[in-house]
Amino acid sequence: MQFTQFPIPFVKMSGTGNDFILIDHRRPIFGSSEVAAEFARRVCRRRFSVGADGLILIEDSEQADFRWQFFNGDGSVAEMCGNGARCAARFAYMHGIAPARMRFETLAGIIEASVADTEVAVKMTTPGTADLHTRVDLDGRAMELHCLDTGVPHAVVFTEDLDGVDVHRQGSAIRFHEKFSPAGTNVNFVQVQEDGTIRVRTYERGVEAETMACGTGAVAASLIGALLDLVSSPVRVVTSGGDRLTISFDLQEDGRAENVFLRGPALVIYRGELNGEAVR
Repeated sequence: MQFTQFPIPFVKMSGTGNDFILIDHRRPIFGSSEVAAEFARRVCRRRFSVGADGLILIEDSEQADFRWQFFNGDGSVAEMCGNGARCAARFAYMHGIAPARMRFETLAGIIEASVADTEVAVKMTTPGTADLHTRVDLDGRAMELHCLDTGVPHAVVFTEDLDGVDVHRQGSAIRFHEKFSPAGTNVNFVQVQEDGTIRVRTYERGVEAETMACGTGAVAASLIGALLDLVSSPVRVVTSGGDRLTISFDLQEDGRAENVFLRGPALVIYRGELNGEAVR
């Protein structure tokens, strides 16, 4: 597959340890989404190229300030990514694409965001209906988990020993479990702390590994925790990387969550130019 128009300017950003390559794609560089997906797979390889959890292309929109194309590190498309959304919002603000309070288009719907220096808050799309107390069989052992779509599907497992969880093995087994086929699910392992904060470790589909943070996963863990009367809004989340996110929401009597906000830092790591050798 041939790529053209090198060098390609980009910005590397991090949302509490979730890292992304962002490119201004208002003047299209890639002729098709298939080409862009293969480009994402190549530049997201760690040690061989830039390395990232995902690629974000910022594009013009007729409905909002901009739209994005979001690709996971393996080239697959994700409907939504909370930490990526915060990075995209700050990128758009820094480049004069959108005002500090903005709306942008994703496959999960229109996202609202506000930027205040390095802190970014995004209003998430309305979550789906939670499926609580689901049991799945893993290696002959029943495991209880809870499911919720927060723009992308998530399974949530509570544990009293988060550090002892084999996130890759257990996360992969749940992610590929027949219950969630064919699309699969992201998997969050959660421990509630004495002060009411929660620690979350996430196995992300598309990355196929534990990531240092997952915004939609932090939202899913917080909402499930509230439905189980373990936490209340605002929920402070400690990610795998040690950074903190804040999740606020209004929980209705019927269990629906409204006005769901994800807040946290979106940091610029560096700017650069990609040349053809980055995608060999």
